[in-house]
Formats: sequence, C-alpha cells, structure tokens
Amino acid sequence: MNSNREVVITGVGVVSPIGIGNEDFWSSLTSGVSGVSVREPFSNSDTAFRIAAPVRGFDPKQFVKPRKAIKIMCPPIQFGCAAAAMAVEDAGIDRDLLDPERTGTVFGTETFFADPAEVADVFRKCTVDKDYQHDRWGEFAIREIQPLWMLKYLPNMAASHISIALNAQGPSNSICQGEVSGLLALIEAADLIRRNAVDIVMTGGTGSQMALTAMLCRGVGLLTKQVSDPEKASRPFDRSRDGMVVGEGSGALVLESAEHAKARGATPLATLAGWCRSYRDSNGDDFQMAIGDNYRTALRSADLSPQSVDLINANASGSILGDRAEANAISHVFGPDTPVVAHKSNFGNVGPGTSIIELIGGVLSKKFGICPATINCENVDPDFQINVQSKTTELKSDVILKSSFSSTGQIASVVLR
Repeated sequence: MNSNREVVITGVGVVSPIGIGNEDFWSSLTSGVSGVSVREPFSNSDTAFRIAAPVRGFDPKQFVKPRKAIKIMCPPIQFGCAAAAMAVEDAGIDRDLLDPERTGTVFGTETFFADPAEVADVFRKCTVDKDYQHDRWGEFAIREIQPLWMLKYLPNMAASHISIALNAQGPSNSICQGEVSGLLALIEAADLIRRNAVDIVMTGGTGSQMALTAMLCRGVGLLTKQVSDPEKASRPFDRSRDGMVVGEGSGALVLESAEHAKARGATPLATLAGWCRSYRDSNGDDFQMAIGDNYRTALRSADLSPQSVDLINANASGSILGDRAEANAISHVFGPDTPVVAHKSNFGNVGPGTSIIELIGGVLSKKFGICPATINCENVDPDFQINVQSKTTELKSDVILKSSFSSTGQIASVVLR
C-alpha cells in the first residue's frame, strides 16, 4: 500500500443545463448564460414548479453504447453515461489498453423518481369507483409494466453501466448523500488510488431535482418563489435570495495516479491535493463552524494554508440559511478578500451531479486561467464579508477549494492545484 500516491484529473465530461460537452459548458459559464427557463406544463402557474433548469438537446444515442441499453436507463443515468464517455475521450484513454482489474468506478447518485405516466395505466386499473385498491396492484402491475422497468431507476445503475462500458472490473460503488454525493464519490475514488487498490477511476455524479414526483415528494419549501423572471431566479449570496432552483445534469472525471498518467503520456488537468468529508446537523447553530473545520482539514491534508487559496468554488444554492452559514465560514477561515464563485447561479441544484459540474468549472478555470462570474448576485447580502466575483476575471494562480454540503448535513471539500 502507498498512501502517498499523487492523484490527478486527466479528463472531464459534462451534461448540463448550460451546455453538453466541455466546450459548450465553458462558453456558457464564461458568458454568463443561465439555463433556467419556464416549464411549459406550468407556464401559467406562479408556484415554484413554474421554473427549472433542464438539459436541452441531449441525444443519448451519441454517447451510450450499446444503444439497446438506453431503454433501461432513466434520463439521469443516460446523463451519467454520456458524461463518463466524454471524460474518457477527453482523457485520451484507449479502453483496450486498460488493466480491467486496476480500473474502478465510483459515482454519486440518488433515488431516481419514475415518470408517473409509466405506471398511470396500472393505477387506473387498480381503481374501482374512484377507490384505489392496493390488492389489485400485483395482478395488473405484472401485466402492464415491462419486466426491466425497475432497472431504469436503481441508484447503482449509473456506476454499473459505466463500469460495463469501460470494462472496469475493479471496485465499483455508488454514493447517495444528496447533492454532496458527487464530491463524496470523488473523494472515495481518490482514496482508492491512494491506497493503491486501482490506478484509474471513473468518478462523478448525476441526478435530477426537477422530476414532478421528486418535487412533490420533497416539497417546495426550499425553492425560490421568484418565478416570474427565470434567468434571474437563482441568486446565491444575494440579499434578495429566497431559495434554490432545481435542475438536472451530470459531471464525470477520470482520476489516475500520477505515475499511471505519466506512463501513458497523459497531461493532467489538475492535481487533487487534499480533501475532507464530515457531518454535522445542518439545522444546528454550529453548522457554520463545521463547514469551516472541513475547509481547514482539507487544506491541512494538502499541506496548504488558507492564504494559499486563490479561488473558492462555493456550494451556495440561494438558500437563506445555507448561504449564510457558508458565507460566515468563508469569511472566518479565509477573510474577506479571497475570490468566491457560485456556479449554481447558472444552472441551479441538479442533485448529485451539482458538485462535480461545479468542480469541472474549477478545473476549466485552471486550464484557461479564467474565473467565471457569479451571475444574479447583484447585491451581496450586507451581512456577508466575502468577495463574490460578479465579473469574469483572470485567475491569477492555481489553488482552488471546492466545497459542497447537503441539507442533511454531509460536508465535503477538495483542494485542486
């Protein structure tokens, strides 16, 4: 075992509300494009259901092989497979040259909510005189629902399909911890490389917060009510924020040991220098302190100080309490001057894929030396002593801290250099 193996990122892929593929995504991010729009079925509504950030123009046939597998993939699984395929291409990987047993897959996912239309006929046949009769379900479900229907929605199927496509026979895992799942999957993947269990891991996250059944299940209490102007609705750190916007998408990365990347002639996009994962009740008064402690531990693991950080890639979703806890943690640990960006201003909360798509924004920032602006933060909350970047500027150095946390208290931070 070698606990000192250096972990590098050699490829990234993204399916997002502001672009499919690295080039389109980066162009939209640096141009201040918003992926939030009116949902046609709810266009006449003034509720939180009216707006969302969907993926547009996505054709799974361009990315998913074999194509027959598409019929047993819900959209988030398709997004994950597509993002992974793009990351493999970006990394210049020849699948046939990989050692299958030294190749792993770790992906952040969630409960994928089914389309109600798929089971509507069964419910109708279980209803007699407007009274739903559960004992009829077994009889009609077997007849009406295709046998492999459940496979479309299982949380582990994203990692399964990606592993099969890559012929990855090493460790395979799925992390389901809300929107922080992607970053937790990345850390688990990096640990596998550090422990010398594998040489290369496909990692990332995928999900959708905008399925109707998901929104009905979770409620709208955390969502913004500012639905009249969709492109302005996601307002992280702004004084007028009142909640988040939901979306969908996926991000994927190829992680390798530095020696493996060098041996095959790959040029790393970034080094994963350090990380931390922790938990604290997000409703507690000490959640702000827990976020700050998470920052410090991640930096210590990278042998860096807060003063070394050139950009903070924040979690900020537009939540009143969440943004407050995070802003106070940032100012307490880093002071008021370190640049901060919040990419959810462009595409909202896309579930387990969020933290990885945001991280990809950081990787591309390092690659091109540019810090994209945080849109819609027109007036930073006066209680926050942080330096939110409202204009696209030059990234003057190369240490980036990416953090994420979930509404249930999981916290994760990684340091790129």
